[in-house]
Amino acid sequence: MTPLKSQAHVDLRDLPAYLPGIEERLASFEARSVKSDNHVEFAFPFGKGRFDIEPGRLRMSAHALEREGLARVKDLLATAVQVYAKAESPVIRWEGDLEDDTRLAPFREMTVVGVTDLTPRMKRVRLAGEDLERFARFGGMHVRMLFPTRAVPEPDWPTLGANGLAAWPPQDRKPTARAYTIRRLDVDGGWMEVDVLIHEGESVGSRWASAAQAGMKVGIMGPVGRPVPMDAQWYVLGADETGLPALSRLLETLPPAARGVAFLEVADEAERQPVDNRTGIEIHWILRNGVPAGSDGRLAKTVLAVEWPRDRACFGWFASEADAASLVRDTWRNERALGRDQTLTATYWRRGASGFMAG
Repeated sequence: MTPLKSQAHVDLRDLPAYLPGIEERLASFEARSVKSDNHVEFAFPFGKGRFDIEPGRLRMSAHALEREGLARVKDLLATAVQVYAKAESPVIRWEGDLEDDTRLAPFREMTVVGVTDLTPRMKRVRLAGEDLERFARFGGMHVRMLFPTRAVPEPDWPTLGANGLAAWPPQDRKPTARAYTIRRLDVDGGWMEVDVLIHEGESVGSRWASAAQAGMKVGIMGPVGRPVPMDAQWYVLGADETGLPALSRLLETLPPAARGVAFLEVADEAERQPVDNRTGIEIHWILRNGVPAGSDGRLAKTVLAVEWPRDRACFGWFASEADAASLVRDTWRNERALGRDQTLTATYWRRGASGFMAG
């Protein structure tokens, strides 16, 4: 098999200031890095990347044995540069193998084939599509679901841009994106399932899932999100009902030897779900019982009250409403000096607002 290679040149005035953040981000995607004075090499499970550093300029290269791997490396490198060098609005254009390919590797059009009521407020939607192996391969648990809306009932799907990232159609043809967890995935069977919380207020995902029926089309892109390390010995996990699908999947996929505690906040007893916990992690439920979502406060406080063992490799994972997630993130990262290799916190929704993450 002939290796594939792409390269891009990016002008960046303050490149040295951005590099630590870029390198840390890429390391969280299972990259092993080797650094010298003027270059950094990244080895991913699916390909390799390289930064050659010049005054005011960054030369990036991506290598892989096949198309999906090359697209993934280009995506990760370009996204990291765009995130940390945002102030300079970096212009990235990849050249080399497959540079004229406009097929967006992370995108699939999916068809609804089944809808199940898990609880009074949670629906499980099964989606069928082709060539789903990448969603098991790259480690991320989430996808962007690209929804039709009332304003754009038949959207155009994104294509691949010259920067290696999604090129979106004009606003009047653009789908609305929200992130959801792949709750279950059967690559051989050609389907995945997502759990969608049904709730009051303006929510594209909730409205779509409430009306979902067999035959409906939806776009997905992914996987997105940082992989959770599988080699920690002890975990502290916390989520409200928006993070319940992701936390449940973790409990089903972490090694059986994993130990720790998990806290799940839901509205009431009717919203508790069976969790096929295949680990030694203890599950504790927090029921709000009439307290509005995002107003209880016990979830973050309980998670932060847990004492981490000092004699084992530990990892903290937390997903919930913005205020709780910010409290946990700031405490873990700033007060306790725990790095990205030890923690992952995510804002899944914000009271009084709608946004990218599912809410």
